[in-house]
Amino acid sequence: MILPQFQLIKVLPWDINPSSRKCMDHLGVVVKSDKLPTLSLLFSRQESRGLELFDLKLWRSMPNSTERAISIKLHRGPAVSEILNSTNFVGSSREDLTAKCVDIALSSCTDVAYTQMVYPNFLDQKSREVVEYSSEYLLISVLHNLLQGECNPDLRLLGCSVLAPQCEKDKVIKPCRHVCENLKKNCLPAFDAIDMAWPYFLDCDRFFAGEEEGCFDPLAKLRGEVDVEEDLPTNLPATFIQFKHHSYSQMVSTLKKTASKCSHIATTYSIGRSFEGKDLFVIEFSTKPGHHELLKPEFKYIGNMHGNEVVGKELLIYLAQYLCSEYLLGNPRIQTLINTTRIHLLPSLNPDGYELAAEEGAGYNGWVIGRQTAQNLDLNRNFPDLTSEAYRRAGIHGARLDHIPIPQSYWWGKVAPETKAVMKWLRSIPFVLSASLHGGELVVTYPYDYSRHPMEEKMFSPTPDEKVFKMLAKAYADAHPVISDRSELRCGGNFVKRGGIINGAEWYSFTGGMADFNYLHTNCFEVTVEVGCEKFPLEEELFTIWHENKGALLNYMEMVHRGIKGIVSDKFGNPIKNARISVRGIQHDVTTAADGDYWRLLPPGTYIISAQAPGYSRVMKRVTIPAKMKQAGRVDFVLRPVEAWPNKLLRRSMENSYDPYDPLELFDPHAQHRQPEARGGSSPGREKPWWWSYFSSLDLHKPLWLLKQR
Repeated sequence: MILPQFQLIKVLPWDINPSSRKCMDHLGVVVKSDKLPTLSLLFSRQESRGLELFDLKLWRSMPNSTERAISIKLHRGPAVSEILNSTNFVGSSREDLTAKCVDIALSSCTDVAYTQMVYPNFLDQKSREVVEYSSEYLLISVLHNLLQGECNPDLRLLGCSVLAPQCEKDKVIKPCRHVCENLKKNCLPAFDAIDMAWPYFLDCDRFFAGEEEGCFDPLAKLRGEVDVEEDLPTNLPATFIQFKHHSYSQMVSTLKKTASKCSHIATTYSIGRSFEGKDLFVIEFSTKPGHHELLKPEFKYIGNMHGNEVVGKELLIYLAQYLCSEYLLGNPRIQTLINTTRIHLLPSLNPDGYELAAEEGAGYNGWVIGRQTAQNLDLNRNFPDLTSEAYRRAGIHGARLDHIPIPQSYWWGKVAPETKAVMKWLRSIPFVLSASLHGGELVVTYPYDYSRHPMEEKMFSPTPDEKVFKMLAKAYADAHPVISDRSELRCGGNFVKRGGIINGAEWYSFTGGMADFNYLHTNCFEVTVEVGCEKFPLEEELFTIWHENKGALLNYMEMVHRGIKGIVSDKFGNPIKNARISVRGIQHDVTTAADGDYWRLLPPGTYIISAQAPGYSRVMKRVTIPAKMKQAGRVDFVLRPVEAWPNKLLRRSMENSYDPYDPLELFDPHAQHRQPEARGGSSPGREKPWWWSYFSSLDLHKPLWLLKQR
């Protein structure tokens, strides 16, 4: 049969029959001819014995018309576009296949990386109203709740790329297939956990395109790949630092460029993702980036825990650039620091809150907007309260105030993904020293942050390592020209008589803080540095703030080398992991890392140090740390095995450092983990899963395609 010549009017999006949930490929085409009235054509592609069979179905676009069908067999390979461009179609052009771009007005898609879309979309939804009342749009709006935050906003943005396709210069751009495939691979377990089928409109083969076809990445914004930094002159000196406020994407770009510039000593990585899906980026400096080295201490700085306290974020971005450039220029202090230390800088722990604060603008932001996360959680109140348990243990003879497990009751509350990411990070790296940079005052505080008596809001509440923490806090304060200034009429003047430092609970008491958690759950000692009275200062103030803090930031990092370090091994030289290093008179131990190495921060003095591990005898040594000693003294221990272990209480506490059931061990900080089935699955006897009620308002348009085939 010879086909008449048609004039191509428009191409409809790919479509399927939702009720049958058959995932066949279709392409709708509207044409007209002199010999026939306006017709709709439907190409349906099926695999058949190595061939692609295209069934070309014609029917009149008129009521009560009789369907006529013509079948055309084509060898495997020819694309539908080749058929459309064949001689049977005349008068067609690329302009005929385009539609006018319009601004995005869909509330669930306003944060995509582009500003304009096109109607009809890939599902042939011809208006905003049709989209907003569709089951597909409702699904992407509630997926966050259904999956309890998993894989979002990734899934929502991916769905928006189909429901609100990107349009530029009246040309539609398809989302990339590889992005869809990667997300499906990672997120399908979350759908399985709630007994939900993968949505048909996220079919990676049908609605997405390959990179060779000119696709776009709908998730690029989450990785900081959308904003482009302004071009800078190429003849800038190696030490050039741009003192400005960095957006999330600018921050990521700067960190990656810095790591690339110093690739032999630097790398970037993510410890997890924020509630809104932004990577929590870290830049690391070391002679062997990405790896722990024997006896090399691990140090970290964390900034922007409260989203509206932005100075710490900018300081760490500047610090990263400074460390890189000065190392390349041969600065002996910086080279020594990086050659002997593994340094981790996390500029923004709360990028979601920062984004909200930045909308207010520098100099205008108050004390609240953007402080909390997108979940409305204060991260510095979201960690487990181990301090109360430490106070309870303090009166028990032989009880240790270290490596306290997380209570099961903690997981009953709302725990931010940012908090979980930090806790997971702390378990993966044997950090020795840390500082969290905040804003709103000019002072250095140290644990405990929670008062010994909960009803006392301002009560001196020291840890067993009070002398160590005072030494650490003073190291930052004394190197800061303003904090060390004796004037009481300046920012931070209330702390002059205390030397610019204060016990946290004596300033004001709160529970769930990150510094207390570091000290009581891990080997890490952490202080909190309030770097200025303005939380979001103007850009012209940033240069001065950097110079005020640069020396203090370096001085504090160098404190990681105070005290003692060493290796604990057996008589054959095999390292002993999780051996305890105790200091007589200090009710707080540290433990050895996987390679048997340890670090114990201590001020100058004479100490009795002991090492012990389950199944080995205790070894004790007398150690003197000179006042002028700037590097950690080397103290190794060789433990000998014993048949019976006398101290059952200590053995039990060492063997059970963490809970038998520990949700943190199951947590994937990159939001790709399976939900607990107890909260998601549907029982075999139920006709519809629990989430079906979310779609009760749709009446005749309920998403049957979400129901799994039994």
